[in-house]
Amino acid sequence: MNRALSTALLAVGTLAATGCASAPATPAVPPEPTVTTRGVGIATGTPDLLTVTLGVQTRDRSAAAALDANNTRAAAVIDVLRAAGVAPADLQTSQLTVYPTYDQTGSRISGYEVSNMVTARLRDITAAGAVIDRAGEVAGDAVRVQQVGFSIDDDSPVRAAARADGVRRAIAQATQLAEAAGVRLGPIRSITERPAEQPGPLPYAADARVAAQAVPIEPGSQKLTVAVEVVHEIAR
Repeated sequence: MNRALSTALLAVGTLAATGCASAPATPAVPPEPTVTTRGVGIATGTPDLLTVTLGVQTRDRSAAAALDANNTRAAAVIDVLRAAGVAPADLQTSQLTVYPTYDQTGSRISGYEVSNMVTARLRDITAAGAVIDRAGEVAGDAVRVQQVGFSIDDDSPVRAAARADGVRRAIAQATQLAEAAGVRLGPIRSITERPAEQPGPLPYAADARVAAQAVPIEPGSQKLTVAVEVVHEIAR
């Protein structure tokens, strides 16, 4: 390669490199300013479903005798629930346990204790007290009311009302923030439902024996909450 051609190629390469280096960089686009607020909507409904867990506990000197007594009384409780109109899908047995009991010294087995759980969903709340009374009668002192909890079988209308309330509260907060900052709200960019804590069922009479008197059942009302996050643009 002669000297003139080498010089020309070097000049072209230098010019190309210089051109690439001098190309203007694309400026970064700043993010659009937004206002993000969170509203917790609340709606109230009347429970129409009662879930009751009844325990049957029996003791005897032999495991077989304790289990046989438990089966007899648990079956009687289930018969009461079925007679009250509890559907098979709303009735479940669980947590069958058999374990030994010991004498005062704690060194010798004195007998065996058997526990069984029956959980039922009662859709006629007005009759629930009488049903629990009847279960106590057929099982006697072996029955335990482990838990009673109220709920709404179809909470869709209540949840929809809570969502609407949550959106209203979030928009009201955004409006207040914008006024305080001296800006105007633009259109809503996004609406997102966030998890909200829900109250669990309250125990009615944990590990207590059913008394002879009628069991009072009052469903009261139940609150449902929905948390909603709303993102507004800020108008320019």
